[in-house]
Amino acid sequence: MIGNLSKTQIGIAYLSIIYMVGIVGILLPIHPEFIRLTPLNLIVSLATVLYFHPSWSRNTLIALGICFSGGFLAEVFGVQTGLLFGEYYYEDVLGFKLWETPLMIGVNWMLLAYCCGVSVNMLLPKAKWPIKGFVAAILMVLLDLLLEPVAIQYNFWEWPAQKVPLQNYLGWFIVAWPLLSIFVALQGQIRNKVAVALLMMQFVFFAILVLWNQI
Repeated sequence: MIGNLSKTQIGIAYLSIIYMVGIVGILLPIHPEFIRLTPLNLIVSLATVLYFHPSWSRNTLIALGICFSGGFLAEVFGVQTGLLFGEYYYEDVLGFKLWETPLMIGVNWMLLAYCCGVSVNMLLPKAKWPIKGFVAAILMVLLDLLLEPVAIQYNFWEWPAQKVPLQNYLGWFIVAWPLLSIFVALQGQIRNKVAVALLMMQFVFFAILVLWNQI
């Protein structure tokens, strides 16, 4: 049976297993510190997606570097000033912090930017790069709508007011649109079915956790 699966199908199945284990591990919970495996999950997810990247080039490295550094520096600015996303601070779940901001948050921005940028190529193959960037940024904000309640519940970060401000979502869009516009401009019509599948998994993953915590 496995011999009949394509390499891409195996990659998608591999990530599906990881995310199903993640849901079970968090909801049971298997161990009180299970959530601290989140940085490992991010690294494995990014490595798997990039393994299936079809065509490496200098532009690929530039696009990934911009998404990592742009996302991380935006978060640093946000944490230090409260002007971009609102007043918030990071807990220790995401690991090592620089300027009170986990380096893993840069990995998260790079992963989501890649997955959204590639997915929009399938949704709008003939659109110009500014439009693709806009739609990809909307996808990221929609995912953040699901991510925020989960992040608060499991202590990824905290909002002193215990409520996510509208400013946060506007800030995400303000950062994501230029980053994703640069990404799609540099990467053209790149395709990666594993990245598209991972984005769908993330929507399902966070939706399940949100619904579970509302029961």
